[in-house]
Amino acid sequence: MKMKPIILALLLLLGGVTPLYAWGPKGHDVVAYIAECHLSPKAARAVDRALEGHSPVYVANWMDNASHTPAYAYTKTWHYKNIDQGHTLETMPQEPKGDILTAINDLIEKLKSHELSPEEENVSLRMLIHLMGDLHCPMHAGRLSDLGGNRHEVKYFGKQSNLHSVWDSSIVESAHRWSYTEWQREVDRVSKKEEHMFTAGSPEEWFLETHALCCEIYDSTPKGANLSYDYVAKYSPMIEAQLLRGGLRLARLLNEIYR
Repeated sequence: MKMKPIILALLLLLGGVTPLYAWGPKGHDVVAYIAECHLSPKAARAVDRALEGHSPVYVANWMDNASHTPAYAYTKTWHYKNIDQGHTLETMPQEPKGDILTAINDLIEKLKSHELSPEEENVSLRMLIHLMGDLHCPMHAGRLSDLGGNRHEVKYFGKQSNLHSVWDSSIVESAHRWSYTEWQREVDRVSKKEEHMFTAGSPEEWFLETHALCCEIYDSTPKGANLSYDYVAKYSPMIEAQLLRGGLRLARLLNEIYR
């Protein structure tokens, strides 16, 4: 039975279909909550003010929906940065409408200026919270040739899927059926020394780290592969590490912005 256009539109609006974006809602919630748990008291107050009393988790998935609206359609390409096989960050042609790395650096600069209006600060902070989650999802550093894995067809537990969809929500939920608070409780257990190590560097270095993971995933996931329990077991530690890094690094940025 064909899906009626109005139903499909509602699913897109509600995040039920995410053809270009990842993590899914759970992943973004986890990153946002880990960040919230590591904010300084001053930064926590500033974030609460800027988000009008809402938490980072509350706004973590806003941008996926907003990018489908006329007002924020210009941000559709901001969720990822593609690097094709055989290219590097330097040699890959730039996306003229912007990409995740450019957007994050611009948002940090604007927020650090403390010259934004309350509305501009609110929107910029929402975007930064979301994009820092996207920056740590491997398929956000995927290939332009297959639209970040959307055209890389695989099966997931016997059902037709694609590499992007698998790394959107499927594998996160398969790894652990936890709430976002349980995710934080279970993976956010590093020492201060380890936290400092994870949060060192720049957004560009973090992106390149994600891209390296993406290349590994491509190499180990041929087209047509039937991904199952062994795949989930292999990559669960990577998922845990990436969500933790995203949250800790987001907290570092917010603490610097609102120092």
